[in-house]
Amino acid sequence: MRDHGGNIDAAIARFGGTAAGWIDLSTGINRVPYPVPPIPAPAWTMLPTRAATERLTAAARGAYGTAADILPVAGAQAAIQMIPRLSRPGRARVLGPTYNEHAGALRSAGWTVEEVRTPEALAGADLAVIVNPNNPDGRVLTPDALRALAGRVGRIVVDESFADATPETSVARGALDHGTLVLRSFGKFYGLAGLRLGFVLGSTSEIARLADMAGPWPVNGAAIEVGAAALADHAWARDTRDRLAGEAGWLDALAAGAGWRSIGGTTLFRLYDTPAAAKAQERLARARIWSRIFPYSGTWLRLGLPGGEAEWSRLAAALA
Repeated sequence: MRDHGGNIDAAIARFGGTAAGWIDLSTGINRVPYPVPPIPAPAWTMLPTRAATERLTAAARGAYGTAADILPVAGAQAAIQMIPRLSRPGRARVLGPTYNEHAGALRSAGWTVEEVRTPEALAGADLAVIVNPNNPDGRVLTPDALRALAGRVGRIVVDESFADATPETSVARGALDHGTLVLRSFGKFYGLAGLRLGFVLGSTSEIARLADMAGPWPVNGAAIEVGAAALADHAWARDTRDRLAGEAGWLDALAAGAGWRSIGGTTLFRLYDTPAAAKAQERLARARIWSRIFPYSGTWLRLGLPGGEAEWSRLAAALA
């Protein structure tokens, strides 16, 4: 099933209320977002220029510490849709359980997809997908382990949508071998998912082919302006990493008080083992707090971090 967090409409339909009255913790989106700077009028009235796009990619290259070629796209999801069409369909393996759009997009493009549970089982695939850090359990493979795997598959896709909080986990630092593609999401760490901005990193030839698929204006002018400013603000990123690391511990403590056991996650979301995930979700929903449960587990529940004192208080009261 291609189910997702962020489905606040479903929560409202089932439990009532309005969107303004809900706290959506069903995603891993930072609820203390980057402060949006003033956007110049031409960003709204003109087509994005090559110079503006190059300014954005330069900021991304600096933020990610990479020498790879970079293509800005309308969220990492746009790249997930394009990558299966880079080559003829074959045998794909996805390290799971994980974000289900990878397998869905591959199957839609005609690939035979197998979900495997160990990195070793990826070997021999024409295309292998690893979400790193993983969603929802936070599993991390080291950059050395990822580079070693790259030589054992036809193409390796490393989805680093949650790597901004832990840049040391990124395989993108430095250069990338041909056949390795790295995805980065802007909206999660910077808390601005509505901009629909992400990046694909890879070799010159593969990024050129993806650029042909994406067309001449793959991201909008406002996303270019905000993204370039945010990615160049290294002090904000450093302070946000520190804050998230501390607050993840607070969330674990609240969950433990409710009788839930922490079984993984990142500093943007936490995964808990509960006696019954659906009942735990309903308990929070009665307090207008939306969480994420999974069709393949009756006990797993994922929570993002609240976004301020009022949200933390509401969650604490709901779990008390």
